[in-house]
Amino acid sequence: MILGIIRGANKKNIIPVIEAAVAGGLQSIEITLNSPDAIEMISMASKHFEIGAGTVLNQKDAKMALEAGARFIVSPIIDPETIKYCLENGIIIYPGAVTPNEVLRAWELGATMVKIFPVKSFGGPAYIKELKGPFNQIKLLATGGVTAQNVKEFFAAGASAVAIGNSVFNPKLMEAGDFSSIRDKIHEIVNAADL
Repeated sequence: MILGIIRGANKKNIIPVIEAAVAGGLQSIEITLNSPDAIEMISMASKHFEIGAGTVLNQKDAKMALEAGARFIVSPIIDPETIKYCLENGIIIYPGAVTPNEVLRAWELGATMVKIFPVKSFGGPAYIKELKGPFNQIKLLATGGVTAQNVKEFFAAGASAVAIGNSVFNPKLMEAGDFSSIRDKIHEIVNAADL
């Protein structure tokens, strides 16, 4: 799976941005809650696409996003209450972790997959490979610094999924309405992943 992270879009361009992402080959897309009007955009987009909510920091925000139509929750942190709420309601949850202790804790709390962020700062694919040594049973979502040049390495290292964000969903491209560039960048990464 390749997850798209949309941060900084607006109500006018969110649907064309998601259409470009889908045309490029993405099936899983999140809208970050720290984007302006995020809840409204999730509500708009969820009428047409399966959308998740990202940058979810607590149970209250998770609940608000799910009520707006989000189908899954992504967080940069481990918040036990949010994970518990998602599990109780049958919702996919990807909490964030970096250290081995955090990775194991997130998994034991019930993570669907553990988001390794920022993976680029900790060695990229090599760090995923190191984590998979002791944690071969834990599904890892590599996030931060995934490109067309290294995406295949992440999967070869043992990542179950990767996430792409600002390098593709660039605020300048979104603001300019350059949706074809977004689509083409995604297509390049999807093709390079060769899933």
